[in-house]
Amino acid sequence: MEGQFPARLDAFPLMCAFVEEVCERAAVSRADGLRLILLVEELFVNTVTHGHGGDSDAPVRLAVTVTPASIAVEYADTARPYDPFASVEAAPDPEDIEERPVGGLGIRLITTMAEDVGYVRDDAWNRIRFRLPRAR
Repeated sequence: MEGQFPARLDAFPLMCAFVEEVCERAAVSRADGLRLILLVEELFVNTVTHGHGGDSDAPVRLAVTVTPASIAVEYADTARPYDPFASVEAAPDPEDIEERPVGGLGIRLITTMAEDVGYVRDDAWNRIRFRLPRAR
């Protein structure tokens, strides 16, 4: 299934409802659905906050394909070109967590929780893809 949403923080509940509907139709477990929403939320907030510098009516597309083994996601936005995976930092040392600057952990979550993570710039679109393995 595919949905399109404005790059506005107040549109995230619509995107969340879309993900929940996809998960319900495909009998995705609650735990897998929540993990998927967390990753999509990280991408969406980054698009609005950093990509557009605030709310925008620019489109964000989300395509979700569920198989018995995984959930494939393609997330696309029209914000400025940016590969979020180009400079993913190593996991922070637990002892240094209090001193770590705020931000940057969302992309780290995606690279830790998902597989086949990738980015391409396609015409005016940033396209991020990943595959989230389903719990057994």
